[in-house]
Amino acid sequence: MTNFRAIHIALLSSLALAGLAATGCHKKDASPAGPAMQGLPVQTAAVELQPVARTSEYVATIKSRRSATLQPQVSGQLISIRVKSGDHVRAGQIVMEVDPRQQQANVASLRATERQKKALADYDASDLVRQSKLFEAGVVSRQVYELAQQAADNAKADYEAAVESRKTQEQSLGYYTIRAPFDGIVGDVPVHVGDYASPSTMLTTVDENKDLEAYIYIPTERTADVRMGLEVELTDNNGQPLEKTRIDFVSPEVDTNLQGILVKAPVHGSAETLRTAQMVKARVVWDTKPAAVAPVLAVVRQGGQPFVFVMVQQGGHFFASQVAVTLGDTVGNLYAVDSGLKPGDKVIVSGTQFLVNNMPVIPLPAGPPPAAPGAH
Repeated sequence: MTNFRAIHIALLSSLALAGLAATGCHKKDASPAGPAMQGLPVQTAAVELQPVARTSEYVATIKSRRSATLQPQVSGQLISIRVKSGDHVRAGQIVMEVDPRQQQANVASLRATERQKKALADYDASDLVRQSKLFEAGVVSRQVYELAQQAADNAKADYEAAVESRKTQEQSLGYYTIRAPFDGIVGDVPVHVGDYASPSTMLTTVDENKDLEAYIYIPTERTADVRMGLEVELTDNNGQPLEKTRIDFVSPEVDTNLQGILVKAPVHGSAETLRTAQMVKARVVWDTKPAAVAPVLAVVRQGGQPFVFVMVQQGGHFFASQVAVTLGDTVGNLYAVDSGLKPGDKVIVSGTQFLVNNMPVIPLPAGPPPAAPGAH
C-alpha cells in the first residue's frame, strides 16, 4: 500500500507540473534539487439547493378494468373454437361452442309436452263451457260443473308450467354457445376441439385493452405516507419513461400474503404499448423538498462508501478535503446529498481519481469539466 501511495504521489506531481506548464506557470527560482510539488489543477462546482423528489420504486402489474375469464355454464364436449389468442372480438361474438345435441333433444321433448298440455287445456276449457250451459239449464248438478271447472284450471296450470319449463331449457340451450361479453382481445386458449368442458374449465380470457390500471403494492411500513393523488412515474424494464399518473385508489386493507397495501393508478397514454398482466416499474413520488445536490462526477466510492473532495482554503493555498456523504436519488446529472455537504461547498469534479485527502490543488477557471484521463 505504501509503494502504491508513493507511485500515486509521483504521478500527481507529474500531472501538476503538466498542468502548470499548460497554464503558463513557471517557477523561475527552482532549486538545484528540482521543482517543489505543486497542486493538481482541478475544476469545482458549488453545491446548491434544488427541489428533489423523495421516491421509492416498486414493481407494478398492468390490469384492465374490464377483464373476463370465460368458463362454460354447462358441461359437454367442445365442438368449435372460433378464435385464437390475440384476436380482437366484438361484444356478443361467438367464441366457442359446446355440443348442444342432448340439450336440443330435451328442448324438443318439452315442446312436444307443451303441445300435449295445450291440447288438454283447450279440451277442458271447451268442456267447461258445455258443462256451464248444462248447469244453467238444470241438466247437470253443481258438483259436475265444479269438477269440470277444476279440470280446466288444472289443465291450464299444467300447460303454463310446460311453457315455462320449455323456456328455461331453451335459455339453457343458449349457454352451449360461449360469446364475448364485450369488445376486447382474446388471451391464451388452453383448450382444444374435442376436450370435455365443465363449469370449472377455463376456456380463455377477454381483456379490453383500455381503461388500464397499474396495481402497486406498497410495503406496510409506508402506511402513513400512502394517500390519494401521489404522483407515480411508470417506466419499462429498460428505464424508458411510459407516462406519469397519480394514485386514485388506496385499499383499506392490507394484503395478508404480500404484507402490502394495494394502490391503483390509471394508465391512459400508454394503453397502446401495454398489455394486461404486463409488469412495469413504478416510482412513487412521496414529496418534493429542497436538498443539496452535487454533480455525479464529484462522487467517488471506496469500499462501497461514497465520498466527495471538497476544496478548502488555508493560508492562501487550496487543498482537497475528503468528505463522506449520504446520497439520495439522482436528479439528471446530479446526486441529492442527504448528509455531508452544505450549500456553497465547492466540490471537485475533475481528476478525482488522482486525489488523496489534504492534497494541494489549484482551482481552474469555471468551465466544462475535462474528460477523464484516457477518455476519447
